[in-house]
Amino acid sequence: MAGWRPRALPPARLLEGSDLDLAVALGAAYYGYVRRGRGVRIRGGTAKSYYVGVESAMPAVPGMEPPIEALCIAPFGMEEGTQAELPPQEVGLVVGEPVRFRFFGSSVRRTDQVGAVLEQWTVDEVEELDEIEATLPAEDRQPGEVVPVRLHAAVTEVGTLRLEAVPREGGEAWKVEFDVRGEH
Repeated sequence: MAGWRPRALPPARLLEGSDLDLAVALGAAYYGYVRRGRGVRIRGGTAKSYYVGVESAMPAVPGMEPPIEALCIAPFGMEEGTQAELPPQEVGLVVGEPVRFRFFGSSVRRTDQVGAVLEQWTVDEVEELDEIEATLPAEDRQPGEVVPVRLHAAVTEVGTLRLEAVPREGGEAWKVEFDVRGEH
């Protein structure tokens, strides 16, 4: 560390008395205090706009992968502990079989709002992030059935982006979480 500092400054020194468990406990207690409307909340928000890939509604062409649209589920700066209700359009979700959730992020598209659909983009403005593969339980449905769902998104207090798919006809919602603080 001393090599990073200008020579005119005194050398870096080791601070005494660091108790990491106590620091975490104090931070958690203060967070609870802030959640009750007291104290000062330090706001951050997401460093990117986040999108989920949705296959377009074009007719299938054998041997050709369907075009993907990017649906904005969390705009730039969406704060931890907040939720976003996506527009009422429904998407089809396959249950009982492995499915891939493709996620995208952009640090330059800062004005996109929840529900914005990108049909085209360049690699300079939107990058594909890690995908999540999951098998969503079929419950009372047949494996492979396409269930119409509405999407709901939230950024949790611990920094994950939670995407929830709520079926039109009752039943339990399916949830997928994506870490927005980790390296992609």
